[in-house]
Amino acid sequence: MGTNRAVFESVAYSARCQDCGGQAQWWGVQVLDGGRLRWDTECSCPVCGSGMAVCGGELPAGLRSRMLAEHGPARLRVGASAPNAVVMRVLRAVLGVGLGEVRDVLSGVLAGTHSGTLPEMELLARRLRAAGIDAAAGRPSLP
Repeated sequence: MGTNRAVFESVAYSARCQDCGGQAQWWGVQVLDGGRLRWDTECSCPVCGSGMAVCGGELPAGLRSRMLAEHGPARLRVGASAPNAVVMRVLRAVLGVGLGEVRDVLSGVLAGTHSGTLPEMELLARRLRAAGIDAAAGRPSLP
């Protein structure tokens, strides 16, 4: 994926309308744009006709799980010759994890099992490439 190209995944869901309390239709999108992850939502209420858009914020855990279930997890892959210390430094900076936790994440990355949403994995891949590491994000191919 290109370095500056936006990467996104979306999910639709129902939730209470903030104006009338009816069931509103919501759409949320996680976007990697400009080197940052962003969660944007918008809604439309068929009961009262109100609509709203909220830009920015964190992807709620329940909707992240749903997005992963609907789209499937993306995986981060690094080149076999990637220096572990550099990969760990980038992972710690991006994920905000400690030394003990980053070792577990590194293990998953090297085994090809570390996964998340496509925008999350692409953010890691871009940061690793900026540090000189051969890295890619994507979904496993179907057999």
